[in-house]
Amino acid sequence: FHHMTDCLSTQFGGEPTSYTRFSIARQMDGDNSHVEMKLAADEEEGGEIGRPEHLHASMPPPRRNGKNLCFIIITAVLLLLIGFLIGYLSYRGRMQRVNRCLDGSGNCEMTPTASYFSDDGTEEEEVPGPHIIYWPEVRNMLSAKLSASRLESNLRQREGKSSFEAGKAEDENTASYVHDQFTSFRLDDVWNDEHYVRLQDKGSSKNQVFIIEDSEEELESPDAYVAYSKSGTVTGKPIYVNYGRKEDFQTIRNMHVPINGSIIIFRAGKITLAEKVANARKEGAAGALMYLSSSNNKKADSYVPFGHAHLGTGDPFTPGFPSFNHTQFPPVESSGLPHIPVQTISREAAARLFGKMDGEKCLQEWMSGIMGCKVRVSSSSKMTVKLTVNNVMVDRKILNIFGVIKGFEEPDRYVVLGAQRDSWGPGAAKAGVGTAILLELARVISDMVKNDDYRPRRSIIFASWSAGEYGAVGATEWLEGYSTTLHAKAFTYINLDTAVLGSRHMKISASPLLYSLLEATMKRVKDPIKDSGYLYSRVGSDWIKRVVPLDLDNAAFPFLAYSGIPVVSFGFYDEDDEYSFLGTTEDTLANLKEKTDMLYPLMHAAAEVAGQIALRLTHDHELFLDFDRYSDELLSFQEKIWHFEPDVKALGLTLNWLYFARGDFQRAADALRRDIANSDRENRIVRRALNDRMMKVEYDFLSPYLSPKDAPFRHIFFGKGSHTLQSLLENLEQLGADKTSVDVNELKEQLALATWTIKGAANALVGDIWNTDNEI
Repeated sequence: FHHMTDCLSTQFGGEPTSYTRFSIARQMDGDNSHVEMKLAADEEEGGEIGRPEHLHASMPPPRRNGKNLCFIIITAVLLLLIGFLIGYLSYRGRMQRVNRCLDGSGNCEMTPTASYFSDDGTEEEEVPGPHIIYWPEVRNMLSAKLSASRLESNLRQREGKSSFEAGKAEDENTASYVHDQFTSFRLDDVWNDEHYVRLQDKGSSKNQVFIIEDSEEELESPDAYVAYSKSGTVTGKPIYVNYGRKEDFQTIRNMHVPINGSIIIFRAGKITLAEKVANARKEGAAGALMYLSSSNNKKADSYVPFGHAHLGTGDPFTPGFPSFNHTQFPPVESSGLPHIPVQTISREAAARLFGKMDGEKCLQEWMSGIMGCKVRVSSSSKMTVKLTVNNVMVDRKILNIFGVIKGFEEPDRYVVLGAQRDSWGPGAAKAGVGTAILLELARVISDMVKNDDYRPRRSIIFASWSAGEYGAVGATEWLEGYSTTLHAKAFTYINLDTAVLGSRHMKISASPLLYSLLEATMKRVKDPIKDSGYLYSRVGSDWIKRVVPLDLDNAAFPFLAYSGIPVVSFGFYDEDDEYSFLGTTEDTLANLKEKTDMLYPLMHAAAEVAGQIALRLTHDHELFLDFDRYSDELLSFQEKIWHFEPDVKALGLTLNWLYFARGDFQRAADALRRDIANSDRENRIVRRALNDRMMKVEYDFLSPYLSPKDAPFRHIFFGKGSHTLQSLLENLEQLGADKTSVDVNELKEQLALATWTIKGAANALVGDIWNTDNEI
């Protein structure tokens, strides 16, 4: 110690400075802990305050006591340790609070959040910080910047062109135009995604339908065709099966009409063409014909629609795989291909065909506006129908075009707005309206960011899809190509296709997670048909009861049922008078404007709905995803099945485990809601973790017990297959009607899959594994 004292005295004894300063700065998670000590000699020998340093150098060095210096050093070290402990304990306390928020226990502390006005006008406490554009200002800015004239200009890009078939010249030209527009809007990044897909085109000769009696008479040889139909010639007796639904085929069976080997006729509507064909094939039909339903527009009687018969989405020759290059995959094909010839015909041709049939008249509810509708030919009739399909397979390159506005806080979390670009005909309603809205939203939102200082927290991606006419091929191939990351980063898809097909009614399809946001949005978007009032007054408070399930032809379907991403798809239409030209070569701007003279105001309203949803999801601290809605959906399902419990018990089974799983999900949702209410919303770690738990709700309803390759649409609410809750309900209904007709092992499997998928969703929602309810 004596040596140390001497050493220190020697080292510091000649220091001219009268101050010794210790500054310790330790930064942990944004906090600064400083320890600063200012030590002065009792007397400044010959010194003056503020005296220049070079004057001190001429002064004799002050005498210092070595022991005092060591005491000073020891004191400083102790203060350093105290500062370190204070900083560490403060950091540790904050992290414990964070962990309590993340683990689902509900023990979170509330701290003030950044202020923004809610829709009801209330103001929350404001924390000083960078300038914030509040939500009402964002909403009003969007509405003011959207331009009906620009929407019209975008839509008119398709005028004078007869076809935008996927992978062909006009489709590629439009892709280049969209890419150039995105670039001119100064989006943060613009890129394309190439896929090599197998499509079907019409052959060198037209497809033909003949009526054979004593001689062969051509009924029709249309230019339109059905993609993925089997090529070849078949002959059979015609049978009319209304819309081709399962219940319609059941009616035919009840009439004891033999279906095997027949040519099935059905009208468009209610379900997709692919579903109709699949039902016909299951009943043993040799071929199928479809015509458009009746319409107030008699011009449509001669028009023949295009369509596809693949019961699925994406390239059917790379099921479950992205079609980046066909040569990298084995020669497989989708189980959803029809394997029977299929063709569409006009209403005029259908009327002539019915006129040749001499069997039972159609049921009253099956009348389709065609005089002389018949179900079949008589048993003595020799009349048959011959169908020849000459379609050919082709490999084509398609392009998806993307642009992005990157978020300022969480750029790796994003909303996707998408629209189909291709069409078999002019496609004004099918693809033109959606593409026009997509471009206008990209322009407006980019302008808000670049010129109005709007800073979205999360990213917005704008997507232009190709090959949508063949069953959302472009969108599905993108999802398949990036399936490992998209479900964890994309938390909403907004579909813009067919946004205007009429004016009097609204058609809405959506995930329950988005019901609350959609309702809040409709309360703030003005109805263009009424001088005063909002869209919400049009749909009414019970609008959720009229939500339409997504079908396979909607590009939003694979996002929801395959990738587990919440979706919303909406549009204007006339329920009692559908737009007859959809999917035909007459889907022109002139015919669409004839359908509604409010086309551009309606497009403006649709753009405003889509834009508000995208902006609200990327603006707020907390994601506007209402996971409590799924608790309601599960309770509603339980109410539908509880009265089958005696039938299930008779088989030695029980529904109790399913009820327990539903209860677990309800408790998990309640726990997450408490965590959100009690959380520090300004803490980005906490906020991101809570938002991620909400984001995963949709994905967790994809059954993990199925292969995406064999059963791609694994969602138990909105998917396709025996694993769905709808399939379980149908099996229970069949059990109630006829106990011998149900496969008990299949029912057991359905109950197990449903129970454990719901239980898994509950466990994921609650947080960490130690907080899960393990009663089951």
